[in-house]
Amino acid sequence: MGATSGIGLEVVTVLTSQGWQVGIAGRRMDVLQQIQSKNLNVVATECIDVTREDAVQHLQTLIGKTGGMDLYLHSSGIGYQNPALDLEKEIQTVETNAVGVTRMVGAAFHYFEEHPSTNGHIAVISSIAGTKGLGAAPAYSSTKRYVSHYLECLTQLCHIRGIKNIRVHDIRPGFVRTPLIADGNHYPVQLDVRKVAKEIVRGIEHGHSIITIDWKYRLLVFFWRLIPRWIWVRMKVKS
Repeated sequence: MGATSGIGLEVVTVLTSQGWQVGIAGRRMDVLQQIQSKNLNVVATECIDVTREDAVQHLQTLIGKTGGMDLYLHSSGIGYQNPALDLEKEIQTVETNAVGVTRMVGAAFHYFEEHPSTNGHIAVISSIAGTKGLGAAPAYSSTKRYVSHYLECLTQLCHIRGIKNIRVHDIRPGFVRTPLIADGNHYPVQLDVRKVAKEIVRGIEHGHSIITIDWKYRLLVFFWRLIPRWIWVRMKVKS
């Protein structure tokens, strides 16, 4: 989900190079068809807008086209640095990053629940931005925290209900060189999207519940979690 550009597109490239048969979805059908025309292992496409109520039906259609599903990867998201607190941008971000994730991940969860013989994986791109509140990007940071907590809840829910065939993966990259951050703002320590995609696939294959990319950001998150809230909220973090 969200395969037309950025991390989603690169993960498609990595998976198909390893022999996976992949169904791709996004809002731009022309781009999806271009990707499929260049990659024989992309076996199906579907135009899906995760903010629409009919998105789940379209996902079910895509699963039907591929003949089943072993991995649901959600890479559909938006984000803004929004220190002016433009409400339209904030609401768009919440509708895509929180409501959209809930809608689509919930549908994937139910699919795997109804197919207990399938070893299902649900992987969602959250962000290290969800580990601390970032005043320059309120909705983005907050929705990424929501995603991480939601995935944690689903992992616990599997244990509560004795569901053994679903693995949930919270993927937390730092700043990745993609169109999402090509907004004229400064983003330090940018990661190569191809390397990030390879780490994502490797982490899923190894069964990691939390995949923080890369080591520099793992170190950063470790230290900034040690900062007390009363100090953090007074820090002028711009990116």
